[in-house]
Amino acid sequence: MHKSIKAAAILGVLAVSIGAFGAHGLNTFLTETGRLDTFETAVKYHFYHTLALLLIGLLQQMWKSKFLDYAANLFLAGIFIFSGSLYALCLSQLTILGAITPIGGLMLIGGWLMLFIAATKKPDQN
Repeated sequence: MHKSIKAAAILGVLAVSIGAFGAHGLNTFLTETGRLDTFETAVKYHFYHTLALLLIGLLQQMWKSKFLDYAANLFLAGIFIFSGSLYALCLSQLTILGAITPIGGLMLIGGWLMLFIAATKKPDQN
């Protein structure tokens, strides 16, 4: 099994666990601090890109592509930086953490671009 699929499985466990903890254990705190929407955005992007990473892993099992490898790495880093910074912002209330969130967003965009490039190449060109 490809390492991207394994990473997606772990990130999926984390997305569901963090989402459930936010909905049940942190709901009052997040509501009082006005960060419930931010937390929900972090969980959504975490989960969407975990599913994208799973797709990349399945594609990587079918053909070798450096662009798929780049996409997987960008999605992985993007999840940690984008969602991770939002999780940290919600829990710590350190607004400076929001300054690094766009870097993670750019990585997620880059992952989608790499997927597009991989899709436009013939398997032997990747």
